[in-house]
Amino acid sequence: MNNKIAAVILGAGKGTRMKSDLPKVMMPVAGKSMIKRIIDTLEGIDVRKIVTVISPDGDIVKQEVQPYETCVQEKQLGTGHAVYAAHDLLKDFDGAVLVIFGDTPLITGQTFMRAVEKVREGYAVVVLGFTPEDPARYGRLIMQNNELVKIVEYKDASDEERAIRFCNSGCMAFDGAHLFNLLKKIENHNAAGEFYLTDVIEIARKEGLKCTAIEGAAEEVASANTREELALLETYLQGQKHA
Repeated sequence: MNNKIAAVILGAGKGTRMKSDLPKVMMPVAGKSMIKRIIDTLEGIDVRKIVTVISPDGDIVKQEVQPYETCVQEKQLGTGHAVYAAHDLLKDFDGAVLVIFGDTPLITGQTFMRAVEKVREGYAVVVLGFTPEDPARYGRLIMQNNELVKIVEYKDASDEERAIRFCNSGCMAFDGAHLFNLLKKIENHNAAGEFYLTDVIEIARKEGLKCTAIEGAAEEVASANTREELALLETYLQGQKHA
């Protein structure tokens, strides 16, 4: 494992629930687009290769992330499918690869590096978890002795699993040597017919690979799907600056 770090930012989402024509990742938090905030953080931890997954009509996002590369997710077939769109640009990359949702702009460089260090310790997949005040409908992280066993979506969770408060933020770090082999094995046998990134945990473990999770602050991993949530991010950002 070398010291190089790459990142895949998922930026193909539309801003419909924001009531905006702008792609979601272009919505501003304290005067700067969410995706630009993520890129600034990545540059601060010396991430050299940043690939943003955009929609076919995502030219505005493509311009925003320059000089970094983009790839197009032709159809929205789930998060696993979105990350696989970066295959041609990252297939030979053998360092740590961060996978970041473009609407989570407050994750700190320090937290990203904690995930990267776990990859360097020998974990194939590292999930960034958090413990919210209200776990609500988040996917639950099932841990055993510091190993992540699986991620259970809320709708599929038993009462016992729903009682677990450790939740999935969506952000992950991978060993690049295994990333696309794992993604290729995700299947879409679910009600939505989508390829879920969260399925990589069970796939990796079946292949004898180690998975784990680290914990970040709930405010740090907050995402924005609505104007109200966008305003909350601004509040959290002010809190980070004064911390």
